[in-house]
Amino acid sequence: MDARHPVDREGFIWITDGRAENGRGQQVFKFDRNGRVLLTLGTKGVGGVTDTTFDGPCDVDVDSKGNIYVADGHRNSRVVKFTKDGAFVKAWGGRGAAPGQLNVPHALAIDSRDRVLVTDRGNRRVQVFDADGNYVASWTGFGTMPDGIAIGPDDTMYVADVGEGGGVTIASARDGTIRSKISGTRAEGLSVDRRGTIYAGETTRGRTLRVFAKP
Repeated sequence: MDARHPVDREGFIWITDGRAENGRGQQVFKFDRNGRVLLTLGTKGVGGVTDTTFDGPCDVDVDSKGNIYVADGHRNSRVVKFTKDGAFVKAWGGRGAAPGQLNVPHALAIDSRDRVLVTDRGNRRVQVFDADGNYVASWTGFGTMPDGIAIGPDDTMYVADVGEGGGVTIASARDGTIRSKISGTRAEGLSVDRRGTIYAGETTRGRTLRVFAKP
């Protein structure tokens, strides 16, 4: 699996499985805390760009109304939106470097205004969209390969750089203003708890989890 597993506001766990081999993967799952699957998106083992298929889903998050957003970015270059019941709403993006286009949208997170912030890894930027997929802004300064992203309850944004320089950039999710940086890690996945503790999942050092106290 791609190892993205955010916990939503109601305590449900979301997993993306981006594998594309042996008839497996290409799905997104919602679990309760007992491990029961409550919702499945995508078609098992089938890659595509339709309403019911993904091709390398990377990340998933849920807004305040329960709408679901999937970063379908390993081979597709789009964000896909579903209702809380899993009905397809729309998709946006498309491969490219223009505003609103994407090149490996590897992770996403929802801010307090239900805006969708996407790490556009191939274009070295974070892009901001409203809940309907309308382009809002592009922000840079997050390293050579901005990958994981997390947003705290106070709209503090954390962006992991898995590129050669590495590090975690701490910024404002409201306007993209960079506040500080943490060096010494090349993380692909990223999460932050309510106390501001940062959890960085590294794939370049033998799949290590590193924990950083609130800066």
